Amino acid sequence: MKFKSLSALAGVFAGAVLAFAAPAQADDSLSSILAKKSIALGVASDFPPYGYMGPDFKLTGVDVATAQLIADKLGVKADFVPVSTPNRIPYLQTKKIDLIVSALGKNPEREKVIDFTVAYAPFFQAVFGPKALTIKSFDDLAGKTIAVTRGTIQDDVLQKVAPPTLKIQRFEDDATTVAAFISQQTQLLATGAAVAAAAVQKNPQVQAEYKLLLKDSPNFIGVRKGETALLNKVNEILRAAKADGTLEQYSQKWLGRGTGVLPD
Repeated sequence: MKFKSLSALAGVFAGAVLAFAAPAQADDSLSSILAKKSIALGVASDFPPYGYMGPDFKLTGVDVATAQLIADKLGVKADFVPVSTPNRIPYLQTKKIDLIVSALGKNPEREKVIDFTVAYAPFFQAVFGPKALTIKSFDDLAGKTIAVTRGTIQDDVLQKVAPPTLKIQRFEDDATTVAAFISQQTQLLATGAAVAAAAVQKNPQVQAEYKLLLKDSPNFIGVRKGETALLNKVNEILRAAKADGTLEQYSQKWLGRGTGVLPD
């Protein structure tokens, strides 16, 4: 009887220890990163201008620069791990990476499974056109021609803000839409920043640039649930980079426009 009581007491004690140990164990990524002196950062390798291989076969882009900044501020080596849209959250959850820095938008479904830092860069749909063409407002679109992919966000927004005389030419996919603009079937292009960046990179002779914002959807960094210390540290780094203009420089360099108003 006495033995059973002792066993029960031991079981209660062990359970209490585990109860207190679990939160500490769940919040150990920052300590682990600092101890091993490296951080695994999930970035895209084929999604310009956010993450892609440059001419020198090195990863570059606004996401890569931001990821490197975090590693530098932590005083550790940046270990870049290429991720895709389908695998980036599973990679984070299974600890193949410590952070997702890959054009990640925030929505209620994702918030159920991972945590998010403050925003660090814009992700947007916009109007693009040649540098020689002056477009300062939607009124300046009057009488122009523009290519857009049918049924997209940019198509919906254009219908609401475009002057009646803008000639909208709709195509069935991004490749055809971009081809129409590159071949000068249209004067302007309405698309996402990533699609435009890839087109400009492949066709520098067009000298296309950002003209007007259609819709903004900021990027956030993904952190595992419960990793409060790491989350707070990354937020500290991002807020400082926002305050000193570093994030603005990244956005101007790779996206061709400023960060705008980033949610904190």
